[in-house]
Amino acid sequence: MGLITTSRDGFVGTVTLDNAEKRNALSSALIDALCTALEGFRSDHLRAVVLRAQPGVSVWSAGFNIDELPEGHRDPLGWDDPVRHLVREISRFPIPVIAMVEGSVWGGACEVVLACDIIVIAPNASFAITPAKLSVPYNISGMLTFLNAAPACTVREMAFTAKPVTAERAFDLGMVNHIVPIEELETVTYGIAKDIAANAPLAVSVMKEQLRILEGAHPVSPEGFERLQGLRRVVYDSQDYLEGLRAFKQKRKPVFEGK
Repeated sequence: MGLITTSRDGFVGTVTLDNAEKRNALSSALIDALCTALEGFRSDHLRAVVLRAQPGVSVWSAGFNIDELPEGHRDPLGWDDPVRHLVREISRFPIPVIAMVEGSVWGGACEVVLACDIIVIAPNASFAITPAKLSVPYNISGMLTFLNAAPACTVREMAFTAKPVTAERAFDLGMVNHIVPIEELETVTYGIAKDIAANAPLAVSVMKEQLRILEGAHPVSPEGFERLQGLRRVVYDSQDYLEGLRAFKQKRKPVFEGK
């Protein structure tokens, strides 16, 4: 059984997460399959891509595959981690990517959705930034993805509490484009995809790249960047980091001591 499925309808491609047994956790294998599918769509000169899960799921994706996180003394979310690669692939992809979401979205999958160009959700969708539950320090570029999608005060609340944001609140905050009844989710999403596909692909591609560069135009001094990285190293070298991973794997509540 594959981890994803793909399909094409004219100039519109679809990638469907299809590993419900693992709640569509973002394993290296699943992410490799996603990136391969996107590259295929690029080669076929498609004009819009829909990223979705199978209909009826309660969890769109459980986020990063925790079993693949390193156990200390190495950045758990560095430049080469699989989720970082997928987010960069989506943001730099010359074709607009539309996230179609029903069910809950956790951790790194939240960033993947928010990195998409347009987001259409059902009323049962929710979004949670969960690394604090594991004592995992989120990376800088990921935080920028969140800050580009929601007000800073909302990102703080989500990151510090790890509590989910409901579909209604996500829409009110401008985190998503549309919230529609679940029976209309496909109609609205693919209607948008077909509208994009009917327009000039080169112009759309250039405008997507313009927006990507402008959204990333947040200057950080070398000193500030080094300080942020140093602070992250304090966390992933800590006992709390090891405790968070072990508690997750042992299916128990972690006991954090701040050291």
